Amino acid sequence: MTADTSANDAGIGHSSRPRLRLVYDGECPMCRHYVRRQRIRQEVGELELIDAREDSDARRELTQLGIDLDQGFALQIGERWYHGSEALHRLTLLGTRSGIFNRLMYRLFASQGRTARLYPMLKACRNGLLRVLRKTPIGNLRRR
Repeated sequence: MTADTSANDAGIGHSSRPRLRLVYDGECPMCRHYVRRQRIRQEVGELELIDAREDSDARRELTQLGIDLDQGFALQIGERWYHGSEALHRLTLLGTRSGIFNRLMYRLFASQGRTARLYPMLKACRNGLLRVLRKTPIGNLRRR
């Protein structure tokens, strides 16, 4: 797959750089490590990283849309939000293939089907790690 095909598959046009935002759990070591290591191709644009545990426009928007951030991170490309395994798959297509980490992520998550099969295991590992660390859920959908 060429870089151009990957960009198109990820829902990105060539004429402009869409808004890219990733809302992730900033208290999850696994999540923090992933977002620090993930590299987006330069021609795609800049990825804004947003901690889901902090108040932000993105968190409020996702809550209004009914997207549960305890069930996975969310990626915005342009005006559209992707959640969970779909967000991971799209983010992978936007990423570079440089470095061992990014090549491995591409091999694992470039296939939407494989990503959907692996994501529940990743989510279970994250939830287990948060329990061990005694971290509370994000709870963006809890009624106040």
